[in-house]
This record gives sequence, structure tokens and C-alpha cells, in this order.
Amino acid sequence: MEYTYYMLVGVLLLFAVFDLIVGVSNDACNFLNSAIGSKVVSFRTIIIVACLGIVLGAVFSSGMMDIARNGLFNPDKFYFSEIMWIFVGVMIADVVLLDVFNGLGLPTSTTVSIIFELLGASLAVALYKLLQAGESLADLGAYINTAKALAIISGILISVVVAFVSGAVVQYISRLIFTFRYQRTYRYFGSIFGGVAITSIVYFMLMKGAKGASFMKPEYLEWITAHSISLLLINFAGWTVLLQILMWMFRVNVLKIIILVGTFALAMAFASNDLVNFIGVPLAGLESFKTYMASGVADSSLVMNSLKEPVGTPTIFLMVAGLIMAVTLAFSRRARKVIDTTVNLSSQRTEEEQFDSTLAARALVRGTLNISTALNRVIPLRWQRGIDRRFRKEENAEDVAFDQIRASVNLVVASILIASATSLKLPLSTTYVTFMVAMGTSLSDRAWDRESAVYRITGVITVISGWFITAISALTLAGLITLFLIWGKWVAFAICTVALLVFMFKSLFLSEKTEREKEIKRRKDMDLLQAKTVTPVRVFESCNEQIVSVIADASKLYFHAVSEFLDGKRKGLKNIGDDVRALNDRCKGLKSNIYKVIVKLQGDAVESSQFYVEVVDAVRDISNSIFFIQQPAFEYLNNNHSPFTTGQSKELTELNDEMTIFFNMTLHILRNRRYDDKEDANRKKGDVLELLDELQKRQLKRIKKQTVSTRNSVLYLKILTETKNLVLSAYGLIKSNHNFYKSVEKKA
Repeated sequence: MEYTYYMLVGVLLLFAVFDLIVGVSNDACNFLNSAIGSKVVSFRTIIIVACLGIVLGAVFSSGMMDIARNGLFNPDKFYFSEIMWIFVGVMIADVVLLDVFNGLGLPTSTTVSIIFELLGASLAVALYKLLQAGESLADLGAYINTAKALAIISGILISVVVAFVSGAVVQYISRLIFTFRYQRTYRYFGSIFGGVAITSIVYFMLMKGAKGASFMKPEYLEWITAHSISLLLINFAGWTVLLQILMWMFRVNVLKIIILVGTFALAMAFASNDLVNFIGVPLAGLESFKTYMASGVADSSLVMNSLKEPVGTPTIFLMVAGLIMAVTLAFSRRARKVIDTTVNLSSQRTEEEQFDSTLAARALVRGTLNISTALNRVIPLRWQRGIDRRFRKEENAEDVAFDQIRASVNLVVASILIASATSLKLPLSTTYVTFMVAMGTSLSDRAWDRESAVYRITGVITVISGWFITAISALTLAGLITLFLIWGKWVAFAICTVALLVFMFKSLFLSEKTEREKEIKRRKDMDLLQAKTVTPVRVFESCNEQIVSVIADASKLYFHAVSEFLDGKRKGLKNIGDDVRALNDRCKGLKSNIYKVIVKLQGDAVESSQFYVEVVDAVRDISNSIFFIQQPAFEYLNNNHSPFTTGQSKELTELNDEMTIFFNMTLHILRNRRYDDKEDANRKKGDVLELLDELQKRQLKRIKKQTVSTRNSVLYLKILTETKNLVLSAYGLIKSNHNFYKSVEKKA
């Protein structure tokens, strides 16, 4: 039997690697948002600083993994065989749950997830044991401490509100003092601001980051707590003087120091304290196995009293864990996706919004506007104008999500709140605090204006809803998986392991490849927005490259959508839907950025701007037509409606072939700029339109004879109509692109 447990422990350690990867991908937003959003240094430098913090935090951690999680469940009530199934169920659920959130780009709490997974898994085993023994469910309290879970939830909810309000208030005061033109003001107050900021961050490192360090003995922590005020005052005075000297003598940017030190501190604290969330369960499984091997007791009889104490971790494990997290941080695109969510929601730039508006968001915005209107009637007009001047942004400001003042406030307020709660032994989530602080500073900094407020508030509501879903999903998923494991034993274990390996393969390789391709396209689409000014030639070159890519994708998607539909391949048509939506979002983004591109155009360039708008509009129409073909076709198959007749299938196959020829001709003209071949495309357009008219007449005859159903006719005619729109938009794109090219040649 011990040989099978050798395998189980080995799989648990493999799951620990997976959990480290998905865990750091989600938690990276906690310590990278401020530095990345403000672009204080290069992205590579930010990652290096964060990686150093992670590795040092992991290595200097004491390695004590408190797997009992403060009494949420009682290990002494479970036997060795049961506790091992609990650990496997928890790890599978944690990896899946965190990776799903990473894929959605939503930050969540790894602490909350592991707590509720342990709760759910132990609850499932306890229920199974009670039912098997025929005992009363009233005895469940002996296994589970539900009061502790409720205390954690209430503490987290309070911290969310406090973090949001604190971030908003501190940022408002900071902006009133420094304004957006802070370069001059911070020469006088920068050292004081820096002294407060770095002192707060150092205090955070002592209370949160160093409390679990191997060199930090209990008596040291007691001394730090007893002398907190003195330490804070000494730190403040020392840092203020030092920073003022650096500013005077070396013109050092204090804000950069604050942001980099804060990034390092948060990364170190994350690795030191949250490491238990990722490797605590597998290491507890390893220690449990050692206890089992040394005991000589049967696996179904050995009570796990040993897990009441924290589990020690060899230094080599800590080093490996730190390196895995650092490598993941450097290369994971899913980590950047989660970071982008927070940065976009707090950005002061008006750009393509990640979330759509909702009824709740619209109601909140309307209510806030009404309150603002009422306050404006009370506040003197002179005060209002004075405040507005302090919040007026620079016209030629650097193209960043937010400036260094707000980035510093984000780090400082989050550090103070987390350190204070830690010293008072109050439960909170680092993710929730850092996110809500960032949202609070965004609100008071007027990053949420009337153009973006409804979308940003929807995003915040979505993220917060995800936090509740985290707890519920973690509890339910871990419970169900563990129940399956304890019922099916080793067969269930084999099924779950294979399923997770397949899941992680798709996530780490296939999904990462897809994210990489999307990022390459996104970079090309954003190329024009990086420079302060652009020439019409550059706009045309970039635009032409983009539309060639869009037409190539549209051609492929149209062909496969029609083919998969006619073959009745529902799953294939559904998978095409992901690419169709991606194309639609991309073209929507191009259209949303029209204003920014035109503003950056050098000189007059009115004619070039006009043709650029026409080209982008045509591209947007093409993506819409593809969407309005694929989506109804999928719904038709998904609802199991009758397949098209043989005649209809032959007609659409012929149309598909004609459209392929037309798309290839369009691509040839655009890619090689063979505008002299435009007449050939025009003739082909005429052929396709003539065919579409003929097919429409045939369908109308079928309707007249009542040989086809209403749903059949609606979809068939829909395909013909959207195909016609496709042809007209594509040919219009050729003409507009040709005119764009001629206008650019005049300027060159």
C-alpha cells in the first residue's frame, strides 16, 4: 500500500508546481500594478525587482506551513487515508479555480480559495463518514469550525470597504497638494511625502513580510510591536533627511524610489506569507506520509494529530518554489492579463473598455451625478474652480495609465492597511486590499469620468462578485472532487490526475500560445498609439497591415463557419465562435482608437483622416457580418433544428467557393497594393451578388411552396444578407484603401 502512497505524494508535489504557476499568475497584480501602470521604469526592470523580492521572500521564509489554517477543520478527527484524499481534492480544485480566474483576467484571493477548499473538502469527508456510520449530522461541528470561516468573511468584507475609502481619501488629499503638475511641487514636499511612504513600506515589511522569516524570532516581533511608534518616527526622520539630500545633490526622483521599494516589499511579503497557499497542502501530505511510514499503523486507523502544528519545510523546497514563481512571473501572459484588468480599471486614459455597462453601474453613476449636482449648489463656485485647477490634467502628459503620485499612494495605503491589520491580527486578503485601494484612488483622481464611469464600475462589480464566487466555488468544487475521490479511491484518483494534466497542458501550452498570438496582434494594433505624433505614411502602412490580417482571418472564418454548419459540426462551429469574437473585439478596438490616431497625425491631413475612417468602418462592418453569420448558425445547430436540404447545402457550398475566390482577390490587391486589379474584383463582386440574388429567389420559391420551415428560411436568408454585406464592405474597403494610398502619396 505504501507504494501507491509514494505515487500519491509525488502527484501532490507536481500539483504544488501547478499551483505555484497559477497562483503567482493571479497574485502578481498585487505588487506589479503600480509600477506597470505608472511605467516608472522599463517592464524588464520591474519584473527583475519583483522577482528578487519573491525569491528572497521565499528563501527567508521560516518554511512553517500552517496547513490547519487557524482551526478551520480539525485534523485529529480524520484518518491518514482520509486526509490524503482531502489534500488531493483541495489541490485539484485550487489549480482549476485559480486558472479559470486567470483566464478571465480577474484577480482573486489565493488565501480565501485555499481556506474554503480545505473547508469544503473536509466537510465532504466528514459528511461521508457520518452517513457511512449512520451518525447524526449534528456531530458535524466536531469536524468543522464554521464560526472561524464566518469571522474571516466578515473581516474581509470590512477590509474591502476600508481599503476603498482610505485610498480615495488619501489620493484626494495628495492630488490637492501635488496636482498633476507635481514636478515643481514635490521639490518642496517630496522628501516629506517620501519619508511617510517609505516608512510605511518598511513598517509593512517588518509586520507582514518579515514575520514569517527564519531570522525573525518571536521576541523580535514582540519588541517591534512594543516600540512601533519610536521605530516609525526614527524611520520617518531618517528617510526624509536622506531623500531631501538625494533630491538636492543628485536630483533623484523620490517617487521612483517609493514605487520600486514598494514593489519589492509587496513581492517579498507575498512570497513569505502566501507560499503556504500553494505548497502548504502538498508538504502537509508529505509530512503525513512520513508519519504514516514511521507509525506502523494502518492507513485507515492512523489519526492525524500531527497536522495540528505547522509543517516545516526544507530550505531547498523554498528555493525551488521561489524560482518557479519568479520564472512564472517573468514569462506568464496570464499574469499580465490579470494585471491588465486592474490597470485598465484604474487608468486615467480614455480607451477601449474591458467591460460593458450594467443596470447597477448606470444607476450608481446617475445617483452619484445627482449627489454631485446637489453638492455643487452648496459649495461656493470659487472653491469649485480652485479644486478643478488642482485636478486639471496636463495636455501633453505622458501616456501612462496613472502618474507616479497615484502609484505611490496605491502602494503606501495598501502597505499601511495590511501592516496594521496584521499587527492587530485581523483577517484580510492582500488581493482585495490592493485592488480596492487602486479603485478608490482612481475614483478620487477623476480617472472615472462620465465617458468611462459605467464601464469601470461594472468591472469593479464583476471583480467583487468574483470574490464571492471564489469562496462558494472553492467550497463546492473541492467538496465534490474529494467526495468523488473518497468514494472511488484509486480509480477516481487516476481519473482526476489525468484530467488535471490535460487541463494544465491546455492552459500552459495551448492557452499561452493563443495569448501570445493575441498579444502580437494587440501590439501591432497599438503601434500607432505609442508615438506622440505619426505621419500619414506610417498610419497607412500600419493600417494596411492590420486590414490584410483582418481580411485573411475573415476569409478563413467565413469558409469554416459555413462548412462546419453544413456538416452539422456543432462543436467545431462553437470553437470558431471564439475566433469570431476575438476578430470582432479587435476591429472594435481599431474603431475606438480612431480619435487617438487622428489627433496624433502630423499636419492637416484631413483627407487622409477621412479615408482612414472609411477603411476602419469597412473593417468593422466585415467583422460584424462574420459574427452575424456564425452566431445564428451555431444557435440553429445548438437547438437541434432540422438540417438544410440537399439543394440548400449545394447552393451554400457553391457560394462558399465563390467567396473564397473573392476574398483571395481582395487579399491580393491589398497585400500587394495592386489597385489596378480593382476592376477584376469589381467583376467578381458582381458575380457573387448575382449569385446571391439567384439563391434568394430559389429560397423564396421554397417558402412559397412551404417546403422549408420558418427557422430554416430565416437563417438561410440571414446568411445571404450578411454575405452580401461582406462583399460590399470588402469592395468598399479596396476603394477606400486605394484613396487613402493616393492621399498619402500626395503628402509624401
